[in-house]
Amino acid sequence: MKKLLKIKKLKLIFIVIIIIGAFNASCITPKGALRTYLFISGHPFIACITPINDDVLHNKIDSKYLQTENAHCYELVIVPREKATGGYLQNYIVRKKGIFYFAKYYGEA
Repeated sequence: MKKLLKIKKLKLIFIVIIIIGAFNASCITPKGALRTYLFISGHPFIACITPINDDVLHNKIDSKYLQTENAHCYELVIVPREKATGGYLQNYIVRKKGIFYFAKYYGEA
């Protein structure tokens, strides 16, 4: 009985390590971080299929802010729609912190 519990505990630890490792591996590139953010925020299908382009407009207009934040803006080609407001979530900012990248919705303005 104790041996069975020990094996189950080891399996659980192994699965948790795999999940943490997969999350860390997906945040090593800017586009991977953006896809991870989309997946976690409830848009897994779009996270898998949408092409990601540089957001030329925001990168040009907000260049000083982006430089101080160590960030870059991206836009999605296939855009998710927010259920609460009905708005389209097209523009995202990706910040680099250490060796990892983290994405966040940037807005239209």
